This record gives sequence, C-alpha cells and structure tokens, in this order.
Amino acid sequence: MTGIVAVISTGSFGPHAALAREALRKAAQGLGRAIAVELRTQETVTDALPPEAVSGASQVLLVTEPGGAAADEARFAGRPTIHATLAEVLEDAPGVLARTGSGAAAAPAADPAAAEGALKIVAITSCPTGIAHTFMAAEGLVEGASAQGHQIRVETQGSVGAQDELTAAEIAAADLVIIAADKQVDLGRFGGKRLFLSPTKPAITDGAGLIRKAQAEARMQAGSASSEAAQPEAKKVGVYKHLMTGVSFMLPFVVAGGLLIAIAFALGGIYVYEDQYAGTLGHTLFQIGAKGAFTLMVPALAGYIAWSIADRPGLAPGMTGGVIAGTIGAGFLGGIVAGFIAGYGVLWLNRAIKLPKTLQGLKPVLILPLLGTALTGLLMYYVVGEPTARLLATITAFLQGMQGTSAALLGLLLGGMMAVDMGGPVNKAAYAFATTLIAANVLEPMAAVMCAGMVPPIALAVACRLLPARFTPEEREAGNAAFVLGLAFVTEGAIPFAARDPLRVIPSLIAGSAVAGAICMALGVAQRVPHGGIFVLPIPNAVTNLTGFGIALVAGTAVSVLALALVKRRIVVPAAVPSAV
Repeated sequence: MTGIVAVISTGSFGPHAALAREALRKAAQGLGRAIAVELRTQETVTDALPPEAVSGASQVLLVTEPGGAAADEARFAGRPTIHATLAEVLEDAPGVLARTGSGAAAAPAADPAAAEGALKIVAITSCPTGIAHTFMAAEGLVEGASAQGHQIRVETQGSVGAQDELTAAEIAAADLVIIAADKQVDLGRFGGKRLFLSPTKPAITDGAGLIRKAQAEARMQAGSASSEAAQPEAKKVGVYKHLMTGVSFMLPFVVAGGLLIAIAFALGGIYVYEDQYAGTLGHTLFQIGAKGAFTLMVPALAGYIAWSIADRPGLAPGMTGGVIAGTIGAGFLGGIVAGFIAGYGVLWLNRAIKLPKTLQGLKPVLILPLLGTALTGLLMYYVVGEPTARLLATITAFLQGMQGTSAALLGLLLGGMMAVDMGGPVNKAAYAFATTLIAANVLEPMAAVMCAGMVPPIALAVACRLLPARFTPEEREAGNAAFVLGLAFVTEGAIPFAARDPLRVIPSLIAGSAVAGAICMALGVAQRVPHGGIFVLPIPNAVTNLTGFGIALVAGTAVSVLALALVKRRIVVPAAVPSAV
C-alpha cells in the first residue's frame, strides 16, 4: 500500500471539513491506499500527523479553503505535494487522490480558470424567503472565487433588503457577473457585461464549479433591461421562478397583516372588527392589517410575477390585474393568473411592436404599461376572472370543510414535501401553497407547513444528543446550531447532515415532518403568519391551538429521531495509519 498524508486547513471546524476528511478516507480505501488526515484551524489541530507518518509518506495532499490555517508545509520539504481546494475534495475526492498517484510535481495543480488570469467578479444571491439560501450561496461563491484566485464582490438580496450593495464602479470594472438566485433579480445595472444566471443550489454545493461554468457560458447582457434585446432571459427562467418571485414580494404583506390582525384580536376579542369597537386601538389595528396590508397581498403577488417575466413594464399591468382579482373574488388564484397574463402579454407586446429608435423610449413608460394593463384587465373581466373565482370558492370550501382523515392526509403530504429537499423547489412549492391560502383565510395548511419545516433541524439536534455514536464530533457540535435554526423555522439547518448521509437521513426526516404536518391538520391548528417558528407562538392568536402545535412538533421530532436510530450506522473510528509505507 502507498501511504498518503493530507492536511485540511479551514478557518473553523464545521461540517464541510468533516465531510472532506471522510470523503478522502473512503476514496483512499477504494484505491487500496493508506491515508492519514490532519484537520487544522486557526486555533487548534485535530488528528495531528505524527513525524513517522510524514517521513514514511510517499505523497502529501494539502487541502485549503479561504481563511484557513497555515498547513506548516516546511515539514513536507522534499516530498511530492499536491494542492487542492476544499470544494474539489467534496466534489470528487477519488479524482483528487488520483492526482497524487500521477507523479505530479510539488507545484499546485493548474486551474483552468487561472490560466485565463484572475477575474474581477460581481455577483448577486437571492432566494424567495431571503433567509438561508441567499447567504449560503454568497459564502459558496466567495470560497470558490478565492480558491481560484479571482476577486469577487457579492450583493445579498435577503429578507431585510440588499446588503453589501454593488457600486457602479465595481460593476463597471467587473469581468463577469453571476446571478445565483431562485427569484427574479433586476438586471438593469449590468448592461454590456458578461452575465450568467443560476439557481442558488450550485453556488452552495460547488461555488468554484459554478464560477468555471459561468466563465465558459456567460452571455453579453443587453444595454438596457427594458429593451427588446434584454427580454429573452425571461423565457429561460421558468414559471416556478416567476411564481416564487411574486410570493417573495407578497410575504411582507402577509407577515405584517397577519400579526396586526392577531394583535387586534388579542386587544379587543374575536369581534373587534365590528363597528361597535370603532375608534379603539384593536379595531384600528384590524383595519390596518385586514383592509390595508392584506388588500395589497394579491396585487403584490400578481405585480411581481409580471415584473419577473417582463421587467418594469409588466409591473403596472400585473398589479392592476391583482386588484381586479380581489374585487371579483378570484383571490390569490386570480392574482397568479393575472400576473402571468400581464407578464407574458407585455413580453409579447414588446416583441410585436416595432418602433423607430427615436421612439423606443416610449415603450417601457407609456405603450407597454398602457396596452398591457388594458389587455390584462379585459381578459380578467371577460374571460378568466369568473371561472377562477368559482374555482377558488370551490377549493376554499373544500379545504375549510376538511376534517379528520382528509385533513391529516393533506398535512401528511405538505409535511413530507417540506423535508424532501429542505429549502429546494419541493419545499418551496409546499410553502408557497400554504402562504397563498392565508389570503383566502385558510390558515391550517400554514401551521402544518411551519411545524413540519421545524422538525428536520430539531430532530437532528436531538439525535446528536441521544445517539452520539452515530454522529461525528463535528456533527454533534453543529447540532447546537441546527436546534436554534429549527426553532426559527430555518429548515436548511439540516442540510449539512443530509449531505453526508442522504439515503438514511432524508427519509427519516420526511417521516417525522409528514407526521407533524398530519397531526397539525388533524387537530385544526391554524396560523396567520407565514414565518417565525417558535418565536411567533407567544403572540396572541398568531397560532391557534398551541397545544396541538406542540404535540405535532414533539411527535414529528420523535418519529425522525426513532427513524435515525434504526437506520443510521455507528461511526467507526478509523485504525491508526501504519508508519511504514
């Protein structure tokens, strides 16, 4: 057997370092080679390489990430040394180890991207809720760019607005623009730049790979986001992403309106909306929430679906269609229909109407909003509005009448979807379904979805405590953070655990989340706000039947922990690496 020593240098201990270590060990075992792996951070060293292992090694592998500790390379003087990034090991550990057997020189492996020279990259990351994926994607891009020697600035468009905003000078100096987003992002600032669009997932899992792909496939962005040439990207985005963009802009109205209504009920009772309470604080807060914020929910949904498709010219037609949907009783379904009619209608008008260059400026501010609004309004009133309203009334009556087994089955489905990909498209589809139902005053699915979404990180945190032998020390430490994320309804806290052992962890989490969702629906737990986790429970009337919510959360967590105990294997402590090669 040929011996290898490896040093993984990171800024701090975390799931990625542990995953890389295990990946190297498994890859070495498959190649019939012995390997010793040392983990180094700025503060500590774990599994330090003994001198005899270093002296007997035939190859040295140095794995680094930006901000990682120094690897103390002097001790490896004279030995063939291979350099790799943490992302490369996580993506293809056998391939990295194969390089150590190829007689590579001590110099770092050449990166294809580096051959073109260091690039100046600007990027934007964003997701529908703007809580987890937005910042995880930004971190992945920064790490990937640093590993390849590129300069990068990332603007995050999260739930509290844009942070680290890109300046005009930075955009002007950029060689490449990367948009890693699960909702539509305004591209107007990037005219004349090479631009690449991607979901957030590739940035999270392999930022370096995404940057390489962007270098190869980026296309020149037209000079104006409102121009005809700038529109083709809308086709490629897809219906799901347009819908998620609308939902993301609708969420603040749902949160604000729902909480104000809940507080109004707490102050004045369940009849606070009646005229006899006019002038009281409770009645006023109810009017603000119900007649103000909630009235804007559907127009915001429709308007930003249209904006996602057709950019700013689609905003006015979309919002107008959303208002019409509300007045004719078509609700959120009508808003969705109006948004797509307005967006694709304006997109078609933009391509169909040909004007001289001197008059092109009239299209985005006059012609497209005017004709788009007329088209959307006429179709809503004369064609699709009434059938959509009847469909919404049927769905609402069906959901409100669900009891017992039928309600539990819906909760089972929604709950399971929340744990399938933990923040991905399936999770977001269930979340969007429940959120839009709040506008129709169907509140039970929202409670089921939030409770189910809290289960995965909480269950893994509990399992780390009760079943320590089945988790690595790094995972047990990460369990504390996962518990807090679970309480806050950030399902993504379970992703590092699922990534390491997906075939056992994900089904276990789906089982628990499905049970939690089913119990919530069966017990009639209702929720007026679309987010917040355990921190909204103390707000009066934000969540009804708190006991039922607690029972569902505990039961779902228990099911997932039990499933993990049954299927997850104990961690085998690796044997010591032989000192002789």
